[in-house]
Amino acid sequence: MRLGWTTGKYSITYRAVKTVRVNGKNKTQIVRSFGSEKHICETYGVTDAKAWAKEQVRLMNEAEKEDSAKFHMEFCAGTDLVMNQQRRFNGGYLFLQDIYYELGLHKICRAISRRHLFEYDLNQILSRLIYTGILYPSSKRSSFHESKRFLEQPSFELHDIYRALSVIAEESDYIQSRLFQNTTALQKRNTQVIYYDCTNFYFEVDAARDDKQFGKSKENRPLPIVGMGLFMDMDGIPISFSIFPGNRNEQRTMIPLEKKMLSEFDLSKFVVCTDAGLSSATNRVFNSYDGEDGLRGYITTQPIKTLKAFLQKWCLADDGWFLDGDPSGKTYRLSELDGETDKDKIFYKTRWIREEGLVHTDKGDKKEIIEQKLIVSYSIKYSTFQRHVREGQLERAKKLVEDGYTSSGRKKQNDPKRFIKTDHATKDGEVAELSSSYIDESVIREEEKYDGFYAVCTNLDESVSNIVKANRRRWEIEECFRIMKTDFEARPVYLNRQERILAHFITCFLSLIVYRYLEKKLDQKYTIDQILPTLQEMDFMKYEGKGYQPVYTRTELTDALHDAFGFCTSKQIVPIAKMRNICSQTKK
Repeated sequence: MRLGWTTGKYSITYRAVKTVRVNGKNKTQIVRSFGSEKHICETYGVTDAKAWAKEQVRLMNEAEKEDSAKFHMEFCAGTDLVMNQQRRFNGGYLFLQDIYYELGLHKICRAISRRHLFEYDLNQILSRLIYTGILYPSSKRSSFHESKRFLEQPSFELHDIYRALSVIAEESDYIQSRLFQNTTALQKRNTQVIYYDCTNFYFEVDAARDDKQFGKSKENRPLPIVGMGLFMDMDGIPISFSIFPGNRNEQRTMIPLEKKMLSEFDLSKFVVCTDAGLSSATNRVFNSYDGEDGLRGYITTQPIKTLKAFLQKWCLADDGWFLDGDPSGKTYRLSELDGETDKDKIFYKTRWIREEGLVHTDKGDKKEIIEQKLIVSYSIKYSTFQRHVREGQLERAKKLVEDGYTSSGRKKQNDPKRFIKTDHATKDGEVAELSSSYIDESVIREEEKYDGFYAVCTNLDESVSNIVKANRRRWEIEECFRIMKTDFEARPVYLNRQERILAHFITCFLSLIVYRYLEKKLDQKYTIDQILPTLQEMDFMKYEGKGYQPVYTRTELTDALHDAFGFCTSKQIVPIAKMRNICSQTKK
């Protein structure tokens, strides 16, 4: 670049220019305009505008030389590669590393290290387990080898990882509570409503031991499982988790974890949102609390089919419906709704109900009256969706009948086999071989009654809109489990020791938090199916003494990552010193 200027009638304008080659011709390109001589003197407080502009060009040339150095590299077809020399490295983990340090996980590791006598670097081990758990999920042994793909090489050995797992498990409660404090200091957590749900993970073992017990597997696998309970905030970021034996009732897992959060997380005012399977009377009573040390409430889904007959009749009645967001208070009849003009509207009705529930206490079980608000909503769009799903299941059921399927045993709620009924011919009181299967129309008619209806129960005297809006976000906790199981491959689990199993789930939990903050950095514009492959493919070819050449495709997502994190690697070559500075920047 060089200094250029144009002379006008009253002033001189200075600019930085350079010559570029366009279509075989040299053309002058303006890189930056500094403004008129008068503007420069007044804005920057100088007397010699030309000298100031000349100095700016010099500084720009130096910066360009540092950031975009041109290297002369010679290649010879007859020269062998150096034996066992790694030349390809991944740099996508740098974005995860930036979040890892921003969340203060390195400080947590430092505090833990002070309490234990070990020589390995816990921060390096935990960070690599998280990075590889997101980018290259696999066993702990494979994670050790995969961490060598990163620009910054590990300083620990494989046996150090297994030793560190016991320490990580021992410090599980400290890690969770301290991380929550760190994230709250970083940005206020959205904990007005917190969501709780459970899932389970299966093990590739045959015998039950410790928390690995035979139970009802979400994947219907006849293998020992361990359960996980997870709390999440309104932004989809996990708060805390616990693991429990696979044969334990999930309803009894929420209160112990909730009590731990109340004592260690400095949380006292929140509303717990759960699905119907976790909303026992005990859990509802525990979260119906208004005292000096806190305020709690609950929102839970309520299957209409399980309500008493008179309440079911009220829920499904044609009249008495209100339109959500309509201040006029006009009532509607469902039979008079228009399929086109009303398809996007949500209608509701609400009433307070009293139910008797069996509550578990330290002194034994007791019956207690629970007062709560029942909110029922109806949507034409939801009704259409349910009908569409059922039609697809019916098609599968009809195909099963054609193939000779005979019904037996109880069927799950979404199992197409629930529509099939089999009549067995009998002879002298014994079942004969002859049987016939067909679609049971009565089952279809019974299900059709509930199309479009959805109910929740709460102890809050809030507006219907706020209650429904809070409950709608419950899908995000299901997504958390899906990410852990599918994208982070948290199951099957091959570990045997109890403390190592717990440590495995801690790293999955931390990986999920790091990934959620990565999504926030990108303004929720990209899906996990876009983000993970991009980070995995952000590789660099290293030229000794020269720099790192990106071998990935520059895309809108890579540009968004660089913009969000304040550094850029999408250059033709990144000098070694520059890459070292980027690595250091992600640890600040």
